[in-house]
Amino acid sequence: MTKVYGTGAYDFKRHHVAEYPVGDKPVEAKPGAALPSSITLSEIQRDQLTMIAAANWSKAGDAAQHKKPFDAELVKKIYQTELSVKEGQRKTVPLQRVMILEVSQYLENYLFPNFDPETATFEHVMSMILMVNEKFRENVAAWVCFYDRKDAFKGFLGRVLRLKSERELSIAEKTNYLIFMINAFQSLEDEIVSDTVLRLASFQSWHSLSYGRFQMELGFNSDLIKKWRRMIKREAAKNGESFNPSTTLEVQFLRNLIEEFLEILDSKVLPPNHGINGVDQILDANRIEHVDDACVLYCERFIEFLIDLLSQLPTRRCLRPLVADVAVVPKCHLSALYRHEKGKLFTQLVDLLQFYEGFEINDHLGEQLKDDEVLQSHYNRVQSFQLLAFKKIPKLQELALANIGSIDNRNDLSKKLSVLSPEELKDLVCSKKFDLFRLESTYEIREDIQEAVPHLLACINNEGETAFRGWSRMAVPIKEFKISEIKQPNIGEVKPAAVTAEITFSISSYRAQVRSEWNALKEHDVLFLLSIRPSFEPLSAEEAAKASVPQRLGLQYVRGCEIIEVRDEEGTLMNDFTGKIKRDEWKPPKGELRTLTVALDTAQYYMDVSNTAAKGAEDVYGTFNILMRRKPKENNFKAILESIRDLMNEYCIVPDWLHKTFLGYGNPSAAQWTNMPDLLRTVDFKDTFLDADHLKECFSDDQVFFVSPDGTENMDPRPPFRIRLPKTIKSSTNALPGRKKAKISSMSDVPIEDSDSEKEKVVVEAYTPPDPGPYPQDQPRQNSVRFTPTQVGAILSGIQPGLTMVVGPPGTGKTDTAVQILNVLYHNCPSQRTLIITHSNQALNDLFEKIMQRDVPARYLLRLGQGEQELATDLDFSRQGRVNAMLVRRLELLSEVERLARSLKLPEDVGYTCETAGYFWLLHVYSRWEQFLAACNENKSKQSFVKDRFPFKEFFSNTPKPVFTGESFEKDMRAAKGCFRHLKTMFQELEECRAFELLKSTADRANYLMTKQAKIVAMTCTHAALKRKDFLQLGFKYDNLLMEESAQILEIETFIPMLLQRQEDGYARLKRCILIGDHHQLPPVVKNMAFQKYSHMDQSLFTRFVRLGIPYIELNAQGRARPSIAQLYNWRYRELGDLPCVKEDAIFNRANSGFSFEYQLVDVPDYHDRGESAPSPWFYQNEGEAEYIVSVYIYMRLLGYPANKISILTTYNGQKLLIRDVINRRCAPYDFIGPPSKVTTVDKFQGQQNDFILLSLVRTRFVGHLRDVRRLIVAMSRARLGLYVFCRRSLFEQCYELQPTFQLLLQRPDRLALNFHETTQHTERHVEESGPVHLVSSVDEMLNVYQELYKVKFSQYTASSSELVPSLDALGEQTSQQMLASGHNPMDADIPVSADGAPDDTLHGSNSELDKKLDVLADDQKVDSSIENQSNGAIEMETNLDDASVAPESNSDQVKMEE
Repeated sequence: MTKVYGTGAYDFKRHHVAEYPVGDKPVEAKPGAALPSSITLSEIQRDQLTMIAAANWSKAGDAAQHKKPFDAELVKKIYQTELSVKEGQRKTVPLQRVMILEVSQYLENYLFPNFDPETATFEHVMSMILMVNEKFRENVAAWVCFYDRKDAFKGFLGRVLRLKSERELSIAEKTNYLIFMINAFQSLEDEIVSDTVLRLASFQSWHSLSYGRFQMELGFNSDLIKKWRRMIKREAAKNGESFNPSTTLEVQFLRNLIEEFLEILDSKVLPPNHGINGVDQILDANRIEHVDDACVLYCERFIEFLIDLLSQLPTRRCLRPLVADVAVVPKCHLSALYRHEKGKLFTQLVDLLQFYEGFEINDHLGEQLKDDEVLQSHYNRVQSFQLLAFKKIPKLQELALANIGSIDNRNDLSKKLSVLSPEELKDLVCSKKFDLFRLESTYEIREDIQEAVPHLLACINNEGETAFRGWSRMAVPIKEFKISEIKQPNIGEVKPAAVTAEITFSISSYRAQVRSEWNALKEHDVLFLLSIRPSFEPLSAEEAAKASVPQRLGLQYVRGCEIIEVRDEEGTLMNDFTGKIKRDEWKPPKGELRTLTVALDTAQYYMDVSNTAAKGAEDVYGTFNILMRRKPKENNFKAILESIRDLMNEYCIVPDWLHKTFLGYGNPSAAQWTNMPDLLRTVDFKDTFLDADHLKECFSDDQVFFVSPDGTENMDPRPPFRIRLPKTIKSSTNALPGRKKAKISSMSDVPIEDSDSEKEKVVVEAYTPPDPGPYPQDQPRQNSVRFTPTQVGAILSGIQPGLTMVVGPPGTGKTDTAVQILNVLYHNCPSQRTLIITHSNQALNDLFEKIMQRDVPARYLLRLGQGEQELATDLDFSRQGRVNAMLVRRLELLSEVERLARSLKLPEDVGYTCETAGYFWLLHVYSRWEQFLAACNENKSKQSFVKDRFPFKEFFSNTPKPVFTGESFEKDMRAAKGCFRHLKTMFQELEECRAFELLKSTADRANYLMTKQAKIVAMTCTHAALKRKDFLQLGFKYDNLLMEESAQILEIETFIPMLLQRQEDGYARLKRCILIGDHHQLPPVVKNMAFQKYSHMDQSLFTRFVRLGIPYIELNAQGRARPSIAQLYNWRYRELGDLPCVKEDAIFNRANSGFSFEYQLVDVPDYHDRGESAPSPWFYQNEGEAEYIVSVYIYMRLLGYPANKISILTTYNGQKLLIRDVINRRCAPYDFIGPPSKVTTVDKFQGQQNDFILLSLVRTRFVGHLRDVRRLIVAMSRARLGLYVFCRRSLFEQCYELQPTFQLLLQRPDRLALNFHETTQHTERHVEESGPVHLVSSVDEMLNVYQELYKVKFSQYTASSSELVPSLDALGEQTSQQMLASGHNPMDADIPVSADGAPDDTLHGSNSELDKKLDVLADDQKVDSSIENQSNGAIEMETNLDDASVAPESNSDQVKMEE
């Protein structure tokens, strides 16, 4: 089975997958003819290319037999007739023809297996180029098929580089060639690609620089001179003294490409008189009829190619001088295309290229340039030009002697140069993230407006005013809007200092769920004011097709606003988090009217008012009639943009130890802990190891030597352990380089020493922890997880300074590892503070709940953000909750101080305040303890001395067990120290409470808690971005950052949490950065395809670090799923094995009752003569799979499977809504069945799990976005005990990328295998035994199966009792023949059930009422799959459910996935 060792570019580039819409009429496809835009599956199967594939290379079905030998002429014929672009016909290769070839595995089965670098034809090489490009376009693994013949692949890349010398390429071939080079340079993390293509942008390429540019570049950096000389010596030694490197293909490749591009830009895009040299004739450049569209496409892709090279640090440092030497940007600015109507995209790309060329960074050192350094560099270049003019050009004496300020802009410089003739002039010449996030936010807002507004059904009423006949979940009509305050401008500004307005709206028309969402609006939420004015007459279909989005919606204006406060109908403040309203005074909102006080954009307001005053334009603020909100998770753009803007204006914002790693410079492992100073040489692992054998297993590559605290050898070591790390630890590594394969399975994924060398000696001190105290609450909470060696390696790396990256495959205990890192870090560095960041509230709560179970005091834990309310704990870990807890704890401790004073016969007023308690500790408690210790030193021989003379004996008289036995001085002394430790902790807590005693306001107390008291602060990345400004103002500090789900977080949202604190003396305080994630699962969500394609905005920082080759630790043992289910996805990971629990526990060895197999692929044929359908674009549904899955779910419920243990997943939103509709009709009305735990998409279920997963893949014509292997991994890894995949076998078994999983699935029958001998949830059958197998042949048979099982169950109930309903388990073992032979009518019984779905013990309701229900349940009526039949009142099976009346957010291969 194929293993993928590299991450591959398919992990990072996600393109729109082309689709073939359903066609009505068959079309005969002829060779070389472009297929129409509409094509059906049957047409594809009859297509000539499909027939050729079946005869020559296809391995699907019966076609795998009797293949013809390789025929080079066939490859040539296919290329010429199907893949080449004829002059004047079209500008690109026919997409559908390429797709048919790619789906048939033309590259994997025919082109590459028969490729010979020496004999392959031009058409053979170009065909492979086209197939690779198609794989990238469809976002699948492009390089995997080349791994088995790496030498042949290097030969292929060599042929690609020489291809242009073999013959002249057409413009379409040049474009495809360029796209291939773009894809190759975007795959530098893949060794088989980078070894060849990186040579093209290496230091050797400077041989092609002009002499002047070459001298200038070396002059700017003296270190390069030495490097250049060493390189020349190596070349001479390798190739001989007479070798001229400037003539080699690698040296000239990029320069030749650039010059070829400039030639096409100058002479091919437009007629020659419109070229670069025809500056005076560009006035007529907008004549569209002369533009060559194919050349325009080539130019756009070439600029994209240069942008990619300049934005990647490994290629930038050597390429930027070449781009500047040829003057690519100036020549593009002077080209006719730059100003042409058809050159809009080209213009934008050129501007972006200019931005990257001038990026403010030292290319060779990787250091950020300060403003004065950038300015000085500019002045140096101008002075060099003046010196050249002074020496060589007498006409420019005036320019040479001028001050720089007088020639610093284009106009002034042009005047000085105007004295030169054209010939003389010719001789003389011979932030990304901010813009991307802003544009992505704008795109998402536009999409939300397009979804919300149509449901309002805007119209013009009889009075000529806008009215709304419909409703929308996210938008509500405004009853009143008025500007309430306009503040005077600040000094030096013209815009108002602030503009506030009041908005009144009603929520009376909404149901409870939607009302609660509107009631949840709070301060700082961003809303949008819309002005809707529809046309009087509805647009015709033809007019609507031509109209713009605002015209179709009647949208006139859109303005943003930020909430200041929310009030109900009685004017009571709602959702106040500032402390104005105390929690115990909170009351639910009254009435149905809500009034918002909002802040408007002052700059936009000034522009609107000025426009109204100057031009008499309409008053925008008098036209607003709709208020729109967005989902909270997607509506954080304003705070993030402000944070990015602030970061752009700061200098040196990343710690020095992380700086080069972050930029991708130098040694990838430079930030790894083994290369960091100030290591922890002795680490107290606390409860990490359960016993000595556990520790030895984790350090199996080392020689472990146990000692006692006094240094003597310990023959019976018991935890806890302190480990002294050897001084030579820097020679070892506990992480894998990103591109290397694991060889072993141990604590370290890379061997520390050769097997024959001497093992490193690790000294382990086994010590006895001090007595924690006499009370139960004093006892520390212990870890019970037996960590694997790799997990221990991750813990060791995480507690040391530096960057730690942990890849956690599904079920490998990422959260447990993170919690133990925090636990050990807290005990080894108690003064340091740690910040925890996750992507979702659920992951953060899971992590936080586990931390609470470890030995970290609750007073040091703080959970920020709204998700705190979902914590499954009685304690309140929000800021307000922690403040209240500290105040309550203060009173408890002061009462204990009073009790202590009474026991010492002292006045009780010492417990009045924390301050008086502190004095009491010093004067009376600590002094008595010191006197007691002195006395003990003199009376060690007396066994009962401690018991008799302990000064606080009366205070500890209420302990559950007697503190002292009087039998041993040592034991009693240990107990006495434990009692004193209890007192010391008590007074220490009081000292920490003192600040809450002095601070009076709730806000001050909460801020003190966050900035000083808490040692572990947890929040989501969204909250961190929203509150960064507040954190900086409060002086928030932290030393360590731990980020879970880091592969799901946008890079900028990962970057911001690193910078929530100000620098200290110019240095960043951050000491550790621990990133935990899995780049093999789904990436962050970016809805705009252009930003994915051109900027990789969906690439997380975690993934980028992996691509850069930064070492990471990959957890290698899963404990979630049965080993057999784990095999469906463990091929994607290095050495992923199974924990002993999944092999030994009974639950994993028992079969799934009623099913023959624990996992199975179920082939679902056409249902009612149809497979997939799309009622609206990208809204895919499959009625057959929906009916089948719901029938299997009902079957499981009748067997007794708990509903909360079953989840139904699908790959498209359309199918999700269809399945929910089927469940609403068939299951929800009946309590004994009810809805499953969740019905959702695979994307949304990432990070979650359940015992049983029913998965619908929906598609029947093209695989769609499941070809993204990351989505497949998520889908296969959600189940613990049972996974049943419903799909079209013939489609998915042919997909090359999915082969490792589907080959396993297809080893079993493709019809659902049931065991009718098991009719209850419980079985003793082993999982490897299938038992009697019944294969379900169709959807209709599955419907009959559960109906017959239903009848048998109810027959037994009515036979046993007419009044009492027995448990379903009472049926015992029932054969299928007995089920079918049962003559009892289930309509005669009623089964009341409790809320959890279990049968109740009493009967309720009449039989006649139940008869009606059962008639409906047993009815064979099918649910119409069209979107129109989805009801708005569907039962919601998730907490956050999209309104069925709103168009779905995403259902397509356009990668608009759910967050």
